Amino acid sequence: MPETVLTNAQLLLEDRVEEGTILIRDGRIAAIDAGRSHLPGAVDCAGDYLGPGLIDLHTDALENHFVPRPKVVWPDKRAAALAHDGQMVASGVTTVFDALSAGGFDQAKSIRKELFAQMLEAVEAGAPLFRADHRIHLRCELTDPGVVELVEPELTRPIVGLASLMDHTPGARQWRNLEHLRTFLLGIGKTAPEVDQELRDRTERGRAAVAGNFERLAALLRETQIVRASHDDTTLEHVAEAQAAGCTISEFPTTLEAAGAAHKAGLTTIGGAPNVVRGGSHSGGVAMKDLAAAGLLDALASDYVPASMLQAVAVLGREGGIGLPAAMALVTSAPARMAGLEDRGRLALGLRADLVRFRMVEGTPIVREVLVEGARVF
Repeated sequence: MPETVLTNAQLLLEDRVEEGTILIRDGRIAAIDAGRSHLPGAVDCAGDYLGPGLIDLHTDALENHFVPRPKVVWPDKRAAALAHDGQMVASGVTTVFDALSAGGFDQAKSIRKELFAQMLEAVEAGAPLFRADHRIHLRCELTDPGVVELVEPELTRPIVGLASLMDHTPGARQWRNLEHLRTFLLGIGKTAPEVDQELRDRTERGRAAVAGNFERLAALLRETQIVRASHDDTTLEHVAEAQAAGCTISEFPTTLEAAGAAHKAGLTTIGGAPNVVRGGSHSGGVAMKDLAAAGLLDALASDYVPASMLQAVAVLGREGGIGLPAAMALVTSAPARMAGLEDRGRLALGLRADLVRFRMVEGTPIVREVLVEGARVF
């Protein structure tokens, strides 16, 4: 692979923004210099920002390409996975953990069980074709009576790098406020009687399944090298359970109390980037801006909007009081460390040349170029 020189860029280093030049050799960062290069063939970045490629530990976006409309399943699974890959790269993401729902928690999402194996296989088989580096995040839905049997055979797949333990029982965690859940279900087209019946069914099923599934899955995961996360921690008890299960991440904590307890217990936190962009949670949880202000936000994930990661960086860099380098770290170096990926996430010598070049237009980040191991992919 020939050398590549990117110059006249605003380099997003860990502690500052500096006009400079990056030399890429054999897919790695070979040199970082202040100022401009006048070498023939150097790529002029025209003053754009140049930072590490984004690392997304939780995106639900793959499923949207497999099921683009309710009850519409896309027939070409490879094409669906490639369309998802293109969306991630266009958002500046170079490493993505595709969050697949292991188990369904309501009738409307029952198709997830059927698609689970198909999506796993599509990601695994798509590796030679993808532009980003794809891994799997298993979203273990504890309310499903069959979740352990669904998850256990997949734990030996090399692409599985993260697993989260989640409980969507009505009245608990994310949906502790039943009126928020009721509003959500009505908003997706359910009638009032259908909502009432679903709440009864989901509550009964969740209460019967969660505790046993939690213990069984925690025991299985302890025997692997897979990074473990708890999901939607709300109370001190939730954090204590996560710590006992060997979780190192609390993703999407819903209260300041839980996020503070997670930090005290040595867990890192992941917040939803859409929460930052929107200014709050759609389900009544704590605003990620408040977590950031309290020093309790360690990383951001795209959750349900891939483009939100870079947009959240812009918002926090402008309004969060932490500055652009620290905001960028929330989607690069921090998630890299949390996932044990020491070869990426920073502009540093010897690391992978996974890079995103972007500029700000009236506060909106515009992705101009993306490189993965030094090769331009967008």
